[in-house]
Amino acid sequence: MATKSKAYKAAVEKIEADKYYTPTEAVALAKETGSKKFDSTVEVALKLSVDPRKADQMVRGTVMLPHGTGKTARVIVFANGPAAEAALAAGADEVGSTELIEKVAGGWTDFDAAVATPELMGQVGRLGKVLGPRGLMPNPKTGTVTPNPAKAVEEIKGGKIEFRVDKHANVHFIVGKASFTAEQLDENLKTALEEIVRLKPASSKGRYIQKGAVSTTFGPGIPLDVNAI
Repeated sequence: MATKSKAYKAAVEKIEADKYYTPTEAVALAKETGSKKFDSTVEVALKLSVDPRKADQMVRGTVMLPHGTGKTARVIVFANGPAAEAALAAGADEVGSTELIEKVAGGWTDFDAAVATPELMGQVGRLGKVLGPRGLMPNPKTGTVTPNPAKAVEEIKGGKIEFRVDKHANVHFIVGKASFTAEQLDENLKTALEEIVRLKPASSKGRYIQKGAVSTTFGPGIPLDVNAI
């Protein structure tokens, strides 16, 4: 078993035993526990009381973080004609139709999000085995299948994040970088939490958010007080 670094152990010591932190307290502490060698990403993990096997309990959505994510997302667009030209002008990293589809089918996934126009989804659909497991498959519910891909590109690069409950009923998402101010991280986190709470399935019983934690890249988890959410 690998041993934890001194920095990790020092970060753990800053987290009080048996204490659950409010979102505001958690992100402030995350800034302190982030790596001093690079700008850590601040991540959140939540355990929900849903059954992902049931279609009516699949929690999935998007939210625009008011202060962005701190990173520039790499976005590709499956489009042609004027829509492709507009997507390029909006800052898409790569745009195309048949050739781009073939490139991705060959295993290329060096991007953070994929957008497609409706008319190309018939062809893009066969990329499910490549894009599906990575959460990159364009979907109309998240605004990534759209006749206006340029707008989608602008939103994703501007700080729009996507979240989706996994098979274990967990949701993971990022809320920024450790270099953000505590106030920026707090606003980003609360904005994301509000959207996740808004999407609570009517069929979900009991406490919706069962537990949660905030952490930084390679850092320890800071337990969230779910009663404060």
